[in-house]
Amino acid sequence: MDRDVLLKRISIDPKVCLGQPVIRGTRIWVSLIVENLVAGIPEAEILTAYPQLKPEDIRAALTDAAAMTTERVIPIPVGPASP
Repeated sequence: MDRDVLLKRISIDPKVCLGQPVIRGTRIWVSLIVENLVAGIPEAEILTAYPQLKPEDIRAALTDAAAMTTERVIPIPVGPASP
């Protein structure tokens, strides 16, 4: 599935879960899915625990997490110019 299609499965709304990225149509945080995967919980177990999720939602959560680590803009302070 295409990256852009996966990212459409993610929703950010200040009125839902305080603006945390969630799987569209749910209140399941992207971070919850990623943290479960990091903890070694198998995808099948996550899908059982959250039956409203689909395998594509887990891939969408990982795609979103990857985007957050690669698309950051870090301002670099620049000191005064030397004469």
